[in-house]
Amino acid sequence: MMKIRILIWCLCLTVTTAAQVTVQHMRCEQLKNPIGVATATPNFSWQLYSKSRNVKQQAYQIIVSSSKERAEKNIGDIWDSGEVLSDETLFIRYQGRPLASNRYYYWRVRSITNKGEAWSAPAYFTIGLLQSSQWKAQWIGYDNAFPWDSISQWSRLSARYFRKEFTSSKKIKKAFVNIVGLGLYELYINGNKIGEQVLAPAPTDYRKSVFSNTFDVTAHITSGTNAIGVILGNGRFFTMRQQYKPQKINNFGFPKFLLQLDIIYEDGTTTQVLSDKSWKFTADGPIRTNNEYDGEEYDATKELGDWTKVGYNDKEWLQPQLVSAPQGNIIPQPNPFMKIMKRIAPVKLNKLREGIYILDMGQNFAGWLQIRVKGKRGDKVKLRFSESLQSDGELYVANLRDARVTDIYTLKGEGIEVWHPRFVYHGFRYVEISGWPGIPKLSDFEGHVIYDDMNDTGNLETSSETINKIIRNSWWGIASNYKGMPVDCPQRNERQPWLGDRAQGAYGESFLFDNQALYVKWLDDIRESQTEEGAIPDVAPAYWNYYSDNMTWPGVYLLVADMLYRQYGNKGVITAHYPFMKKWLTYMKRKYLKNYILTKDKYGDWCVPPEDLTIIRSQDSTRTTNGHLIATAYYYHFLQLMKSFAALSENIKDIEMYEQESKKVLEAFNNKFFNAQSCNYDNGTITANLLPLYFGLVPSDKKACVFDRIIKKMEADQMHISTGVIGTQWLMRGLTHYGRADAALTLATNTTYPSWGYMIANGATTIWELWNGNTASPQMNSQNHVMLLGDLLIWLFENVAGVKAARPAFKQIEMQPLFIPGLEYVRASYKSAYGLIRSSWQLEKEKIKWHIEIPANTNAIIKIPTNDPSSIKENGIPASQVEGVTLLEYKKGFAVFSLSSGSFQFEN
Repeated sequence: MMKIRILIWCLCLTVTTAAQVTVQHMRCEQLKNPIGVATATPNFSWQLYSKSRNVKQQAYQIIVSSSKERAEKNIGDIWDSGEVLSDETLFIRYQGRPLASNRYYYWRVRSITNKGEAWSAPAYFTIGLLQSSQWKAQWIGYDNAFPWDSISQWSRLSARYFRKEFTSSKKIKKAFVNIVGLGLYELYINGNKIGEQVLAPAPTDYRKSVFSNTFDVTAHITSGTNAIGVILGNGRFFTMRQQYKPQKINNFGFPKFLLQLDIIYEDGTTTQVLSDKSWKFTADGPIRTNNEYDGEEYDATKELGDWTKVGYNDKEWLQPQLVSAPQGNIIPQPNPFMKIMKRIAPVKLNKLREGIYILDMGQNFAGWLQIRVKGKRGDKVKLRFSESLQSDGELYVANLRDARVTDIYTLKGEGIEVWHPRFVYHGFRYVEISGWPGIPKLSDFEGHVIYDDMNDTGNLETSSETINKIIRNSWWGIASNYKGMPVDCPQRNERQPWLGDRAQGAYGESFLFDNQALYVKWLDDIRESQTEEGAIPDVAPAYWNYYSDNMTWPGVYLLVADMLYRQYGNKGVITAHYPFMKKWLTYMKRKYLKNYILTKDKYGDWCVPPEDLTIIRSQDSTRTTNGHLIATAYYYHFLQLMKSFAALSENIKDIEMYEQESKKVLEAFNNKFFNAQSCNYDNGTITANLLPLYFGLVPSDKKACVFDRIIKKMEADQMHISTGVIGTQWLMRGLTHYGRADAALTLATNTTYPSWGYMIANGATTIWELWNGNTASPQMNSQNHVMLLGDLLIWLFENVAGVKAARPAFKQIEMQPLFIPGLEYVRASYKSAYGLIRSSWQLEKEKIKWHIEIPANTNAIIKIPTNDPSSIKENGIPASQVEGVTLLEYKKGFAVFSLSSGSFQFEN
């Protein structure tokens, strides 16, 4: 144990009374000023900010007003909660008058604290169309292909363009559009694109639900005649592989849409513009095909002119069909849109041979390429995408399988033309450019990075450049695979929302991204995919029919719900999904539990690093973990989760059932798999020993020797990773919990195979699907996957930096950083649901400097290695005598303090 004397120095302790506390970060349904929320009883959340120490909310008041002016005067004519004695600031449910759709509501909060009170600025929200009876529009589309289309394995379907003119004669107060555009849409009014979203709406299983989107279009409607236009792309609705493996791949039909424009006039009257047979449409426009796997082809010579403006001649256009509604219920989209979140410039452009150039973006990412080009009418620029190059400089596309990933732009020959696709995205770093008129230059290209509109939450920097690059690569990999659902990869002919990839991935990702809304939506996708019998698929939404029945992939349903409660305090998801989780666990028990051993597993410890760099899967049986062991260990772990879920959801009667089941499973598990003499579970792989150790299945007197077997196995593997997707999810925390943080650090900083650092040493800018992704067979080696991250990000933030939720949403923070020799410093910040947390430490021989910031209305329990708690001081004053600092205990060389909110600087 390092012997360290600690001095505490508090920064920024005093501010003027008037500015002590502010109320900020106002969220309705966890969204900022949302338009068209998916519930008539939304919840509200906020944060307190103060530079003072020990700020605690004692009560709050929420008002909801019919106008901003009333809200500013603190008139809650829609709802006034009154003064509520509570320190809660998250998920406060609306309890006022019934709320109407297509109407603005303004809300604000008064927070009463021990340092005074403060009002927030007004925020706003509107309610979406929640009832089917509110929709007066008709579904329109065209359920046929055109001669230039192809309904085949490589489906080619051009975009469909719809338009209508309408008259608005009075002074408008408000105008809202509600639209369901399947598979993807763009909306225009009077020549203006509505909204910044791309690839909208978010994908669902369209047999179960379809998302509507709401827009305030008041500023776009003029007095007199107006024009409205909609472009429909294919998305996941008209699937990428038509009439191909129908037993596996689900298809939903031709593109279609439902649109309702509600105009509210100043005199109180209203009018509606609806999708119906009076619209006109054509499919003979510039987007000749759009296919997520194969790319988009755009012929600018076929552009339709000012088709979204008034007066356009659409006499040659067709009349749309009234088409059947999709099977799914219409639900306002609960999660944010995808957007162009970053723009990046390429770093290199090389001529490969005559007429062929290779563009290097310098970073593997998901999105599209925008071009600026000038040439003759009819010139065709072809863009082909890949993640890496062959040794001869050609694109490496073998790992893309049959995805053609090619965009083609045909010039109209009118000056400089700027273009990017609308309804596809690519996962790429390199682009092969052919057909370019003249000689391209770097400034002709710009990469648009596309993912769900969410904030970054965390930053972590260490003295290890390897770890820093792993975190950077993780960010890019995670962002690349957020596409309205978490997908496995963005480049090949897959891009599926595999559950198993996110078992601990969602948890680690939450330290880098505010991913709450995305994963709340995804839990609904999983619930909708559940069969009547109770089965949950490996892919949800169930675009592929993969119901293989195993514990590890479908069980992510429980793990993600647990993450949302742990990281964000979202208890509602536990309550909402509890019956369906119980139904799944009961289904698995009924079908596959034999003598309390779960006898069904599909994937094992997926993607164990093979002993040979050139093969995908290990052929060495000593690296293979028994599938029944994995399944039964997970079943036991899920029983523990369900006990806590039963308590949270007030299903108290179920707790005893889970408790009794757990006892029987534990006994059966150890009887079958544990060899007391060798202190190994089954064949002694790290995963075989780690799962029972981490999940609490190992007898107390055997934990030390089982852990010793894990370390000996690591030593036999030269202290390198030998676990696959399953084992790696618990590995770093497991090693640390049992006292070998140094071993975890070795794994995190290795640069030889197999390791995360090996990927970096071999040019990776994201995370690979395989530990040997640079040498394995092309059939499965995506270079932009995140499933192998395991619990690395969790370990870095919670254990290395010391930022861990001791209570849900970081209401209380557990801070015990690993001051590990080998790391000189760690600088971490995390934007929790309560506010910004910082933990930055620097190690200089036997001296530590540790800066801490704790958000208002929270506290932290910190553990400091020291031989003498009385030596821990603030400005010469013993810490236990300082406001906001309380010594709780001194035990085993650690002083344990409780800290109030505030800013602290620890140093010896």
